[in-house]
Amino acid sequence: MPLAGAAAVTAPGVYLGVTGTHLSPPLAALLFGVAVVGAAFVLSWVAEAVQVDISPGLAITVLALIAVLPEYAVDFVFAYEGGHAFAEHGPACVPPGSTDESSCGLALANMTGANRILVGVGWAAVVLLAAWRIRRNGQDKPRKAGVTLERTDAVPLAFLGVATLYSLTLPLRHSITLIDAIVLVGIFILYAVRVAKAPPGDPDLEGVAKVLGEQPKVRRRLACAGLFAFAAAVILLVAENFAHALVETGTQVGISQFFLVQWLAPLASEAPELLVACLYAWRLKTTDALATLVSSKVNQWTLLVGTLPIVFAVASGSTSGLPIDAAQREELLLTAAQSLFAVSLLLSLTITVRGALVLFGLFVAQFVLAGVLPESVKGVELVALSIAYLGAAVVVTVRSRRDLITLARDGFRTPYRDLAD
Repeated sequence: MPLAGAAAVTAPGVYLGVTGTHLSPPLAALLFGVAVVGAAFVLSWVAEAVQVDISPGLAITVLALIAVLPEYAVDFVFAYEGGHAFAEHGPACVPPGSTDESSCGLALANMTGANRILVGVGWAAVVLLAAWRIRRNGQDKPRKAGVTLERTDAVPLAFLGVATLYSLTLPLRHSITLIDAIVLVGIFILYAVRVAKAPPGDPDLEGVAKVLGEQPKVRRRLACAGLFAFAAAVILLVAENFAHALVETGTQVGISQFFLVQWLAPLASEAPELLVACLYAWRLKTTDALATLVSSKVNQWTLLVGTLPIVFAVASGSTSGLPIDAAQREELLLTAAQSLFAVSLLLSLTITVRGALVLFGLFVAQFVLAGVLPESVKGVELVALSIAYLGAAVVVTVRSRRDLITLARDGFRTPYRDLAD
């Protein structure tokens, strides 16, 4: 029933995409967005089911990678259009005198919004939901402190830390270049190779994933391959239309295109991933919940950011990097600073309720400050929050410096079997 329901909600968006039927931009954005969500749910179930055939660590990596495919699709649309605009209009990516948002800027806006939602909302929600469930169940007080990861989760955290430190250099540039792509994609490849060495395990599947996982080997693999192809086809058919409908909606109703692309589009593409993690937390599978989101963050901060300049270069027919304007430098700085603070909170592989509340509070603070500050100083809040994140990260890291050494050793050197044991 859930599988049929997820497939059914994709039908209106697919029909619009195939036939080219035109609706009002807000309604079209809604239907295309729902189709993306439905397809992403199918992808997440498939990714869980493949845990039967591969190791848990690699399965979580695959789950995280597949779950963010909708985000990749939407971001690639803006990066590709930005490349065409760059070839035609130069680094501004818009015609002279145009008031439209730059497609290059929209690609970065979508990426930074998705990353900040994943950490500020996703990581915090998992910890707070798990704490609330534990309190309701009357379990031991020590478990109320937060969520503790497995020792094997030091691997994604260590690679996320490296990617985050490198990302702090991006706000100092005028573009994200193909050199950056090589470095970031290289970090992801090294991470995937490391995770692939994890020993096999016995997955605890539920719902649709359990039904798929219990099928005979050949039927299971064929079913997973077919469902993956279905969901990928849906995303390819609707992602570009969804992006365009959002931009047109902003123009029509007077809402900033930048705001819609940075916050509404990622909410649609990240929703299934966040819901799956929250369901894990609701069932008190807190380690799996947070580990999935940590792995997703590694994906987005390495492979997604690294492939954007590649897509841009292909579309522009040049080796130029994806342009970064002044506003996007501030967005990139804030996103990298938030990531560094989030990693510092997990140096001991445990994130407390207090840490989760700080993550969520600082995320919300951006919108509160943007609403109360006068127009003449807009953007100051991004720099102020970046400084707050970086300062907090330094303080937490100094206090947890012994955990930092352990995390680095386990993340990069300790054999995976020893971590699992």
